[in-house]
Amino acid sequence: MNPPPAKRPLLSGTIIDRLFGWLAKGAALLTLALLLGILASLVAGAWPAIEKYGLSFLTRSVWDPARNDYGGLVMIYGTLATSIIALLIAVPVSFGIALFLTELSPAWLKRPLGTAIELLAAVPSIVYGMWGLMVFGPILATYVQQPLQTLLKGVPYLGALVSGPPVGIGILSAGIILAIMIIPFIASVMRDVFEVTPPLLKESAYGLGSTTWEVVSKVVLPYTRTGVLGGIMLGLGRALGETMAVTFVIGNMNQLSSLSLFQAANSITSALANEFAEAGEGLHQASLIYLGLVLFFITFVVLMLSKLLLLRLQKNEGTRT
Repeated sequence: MNPPPAKRPLLSGTIIDRLFGWLAKGAALLTLALLLGILASLVAGAWPAIEKYGLSFLTRSVWDPARNDYGGLVMIYGTLATSIIALLIAVPVSFGIALFLTELSPAWLKRPLGTAIELLAAVPSIVYGMWGLMVFGPILATYVQQPLQTLLKGVPYLGALVSGPPVGIGILSAGIILAIMIIPFIASVMRDVFEVTPPLLKESAYGLGSTTWEVVSKVVLPYTRTGVLGGIMLGLGRALGETMAVTFVIGNMNQLSSLSLFQAANSITSALANEFAEAGEGLHQASLIYLGLVLFFITFVVLMLSKLLLLRLQKNEGTRT
């Protein structure tokens, strides 16, 4: 007869659990400390510009290293405009891709198409930038900007939106390139969260006579809205922080002469990439770091608004229930 197995010492298990708890807590505190450290270093580096310009830095459109005079309005506008354009294009396309892969695609096409979309995320950003500058930009100028300028010539407001030399670089070009870059991220997240919807819920809806759109809008989206919003925020974060692709196609102009979608402009990341290595110590470098601090707060505000939106959606759902 085999002897009974030795019991695991209770004290040993308690020590291991306590050690695991300390390590998990330490990891969380380390992340918070790194975040605060980054914020403190940005504030310290940008302090000369903060001290001289204050919040007026956000509304000043001048950027003149020769005269040592700086303002971040052009870069902030370029960053926000390109990111908004990217989201307006990428979110509907990503939703359509995710819907097709989870509800409409035949079985033989689902896997290779999903893999191909995910592979787009592995393409280096500099390749997107070069393609945008050499291939997409001329196509946009020839087949989009010039016909629109001819069609809307003399039309108030709309004509101004398409004004500018037809060179294929500017805010719209950068926004479209960003949209192409973030579509794989948003589509992959949407597809994954759509697939976790319990099949019983969808089958019940189909059994009641619902169409595919009704199943998606009334069953799948309410069940997966947190994940869908998370995927959109992931794409927005990628768009806000993208550097090389935007640098190639936005035009890198520190002046904003009009609000045309084809106007060459600049972004925070592009300005940092182009000027930080050559900026000397002093107000120029501090202003660039100030731009980095502004981008940090833009990202923070976006994440905060997404959390508030999720809380409101949950509260409304509880009220309806």
